[in-house]
Amino acid sequence: MAESNALEGLTQALRKLPGVGAKSAARMAFHLLQHDKPGALQIARAMEHAVNSIKHCTLCNTLTEQEVCATCANLQRDRSKLCVVETPADQAALERTRAYRGLYFVLMGKLSPLDGIGPHDIGLQILFDRVVPKDACGEPLAPASREVQEVILATNFTAEGEATAHVIAQALKSRGVQVTRLARGVPVGSELEYVDLGTIAHALIDRR
Repeated sequence: MAESNALEGLTQALRKLPGVGAKSAARMAFHLLQHDKPGALQIARAMEHAVNSIKHCTLCNTLTEQEVCATCANLQRDRSKLCVVETPADQAALERTRAYRGLYFVLMGKLSPLDGIGPHDIGLQILFDRVVPKDACGEPLAPASREVQEVILATNFTAEGEATAHVIAQALKSRGVQVTRLARGVPVGSELEYVDLGTIAHALIDRR
């Protein structure tokens, strides 16, 4: 029974991975225990080390082992631009394009009232305080004195991502901040007749 409980515990743990169901988790568990016990131990040690070592960057909220991540610490980045993304994976995707050289703020989520996720759960106030810092008297700095001059909203184009972008845009515009939104349009290399109508409509609206 002890062995069965251990196997079930491993299977349930693997099911916590995104996109992994009961059958896939069981298949992974059997493979690791039957064919790759050293690999299983390596995964266990790496997971434990990551959980104990990785924390949030004090500036951009992404995952890092340092107090300040390498991107925020890089003095060659354009500190007047701040790109807001939902997850560290989104940040990594933007970095791979090599088209953006500003800084980031990672929300670690998105607004989702149905799931009970509100503004305080994704740290919007931390974002607002970074973009519009206060002086020694507690008053917001004038726009010309702020380090961040443009906030680029790069949340996903889902209902929750759009709602999150809208809330952030309204709050920052009322504070005198220039806010832009990641453009939507026709994918590179695609043919119009095969592109969905919603994408074409947004491409027309966001044309330049």
